[in-house]
Amino acid sequence: MSRMVVFGAAGKAGSRVVAEAAARGHEVTAVARDISRLRQLPDGVRVVAGDVTDAQTVAALAKDADALVLTVGGPDATLYPDAVATAAAAVRELGPAGPRIVHMGGGASLLNADGVRFYDAPDFPEEFKPYAIGQIRALDAYRALADDVTWTYFSPPPVHFAPGERTGRYRTGLDSPVVGDDGQARISYEDYAVALVDEIGNPRHLGRRFTVGY
Repeated sequence: MSRMVVFGAAGKAGSRVVAEAAARGHEVTAVARDISRLRQLPDGVRVVAGDVTDAQTVAALAKDADALVLTVGGPDATLYPDAVATAAAAVRELGPAGPRIVHMGGGASLLNADGVRFYDAPDFPEEFKPYAIGQIRALDAYRALADDVTWTYFSPPPVHFAPGERTGRYRTGLDSPVVGDDGQARISYEDYAVALVDEIGNPRHLGRRFTVGY
């Protein structure tokens, strides 16, 4: 079993990752800036108030972790690369014993059928651009890291990603969405959490991005 620290644990994705990991017997620390938002946590989950961009907090939590899971979000585009920098510094400080980083990324950097990033398509919604560019910068930051930091960047589908059913079923891809018979890429938050916890238990995408769909 792994020792996992989940930043953004009060969010739609983070809360489901916490629940999925705890249900499988992993040792989970749920981190949120406002711990009053951490409701109905599974038994045994440790709660910590903290910010993913606070170097002292991240370094302290990294010491006893096998994986740092970043499921944070917000319209401030600087949040995402700042989170990468803080987590990477904490891991690097611990050397070979440091945890790996698993980052909940964005879908806008995935490539459409024409090989163009969804973010660069002319119809990309303006209101999502701050989130998208922040996540793109985070992916660029990971790719620029040296080999002393082990990371995985996990993109959901670019459009159809919402709370739903946990089926335990999914397929993985790399830089293009995983589409179903209807030509659409879809996944529930619940099955995204399943895939993320699977990746921690059985690493298959070290030092790279992957995505998931039905």
